[in-house]
Amino acid sequence: MHISEGILPWATLAGGYAASALGVAIGLKKIEDQQMVKTAMLSSTFFIASFIHIPLGPTNIHLVMNGFIGLLTGWSCFIAIGIALLLQALLFQFGGITTLGINTFNMALPALACFLIFSPFLSSKKISVLLTGFFSGFVSVFLSALLLSFSLVTAGEPFIPAAKLVFAANLPLMIVDGMITALALRFIERVKPEILTS
Repeated sequence: MHISEGILPWATLAGGYAASALGVAIGLKKIEDQQMVKTAMLSSTFFIASFIHIPLGPTNIHLVMNGFIGLLTGWSCFIAIGIALLLQALLFQFGGITTLGINTFNMALPALACFLIFSPFLSSKKISVLLTGFFSGFVSVFLSALLLSFSLVTAGEPFIPAAKLVFAANLPLMIVDGMITALALRFIERVKPEILTS
């Protein structure tokens, strides 16, 4: 999911930074003191979950968990994911500084979308936590792969085959991420259910 440096045009990079900065600003405005520790812990979760990479053309595939993070942090997902990506870029050269904005946008926007779509189901309990978690994990990776592919397309025609390949390669990851998100939410429901509705 990390786009490396030196691939995308400056317009895409600038647009990614602008959109991510807006998301971070809204997240900072909405975050409350008692949510800061949870946001930091979920940033660590994202950092670790995306640590195992499989190189694929100009990008990599790995466990994402952005749907899980979005469900539990809301708008603060831009902060959690942005910080994790910044540390990965600085410490391990995953992605890069110039692509930090677009990489954050590609993963945080789907996380926010999952929060807006699926968090009401966690509160109302009309759908089981397992199903909510699975669809949240599946949809978040689907949307991130779609945004990643669109980002690569902006680099020009030579990157269109890579964009298609990246999206196809992430199809199995959508199922795996959905299953792990479902199990993680089920575990939280058993040990500390108030986290799901706070």
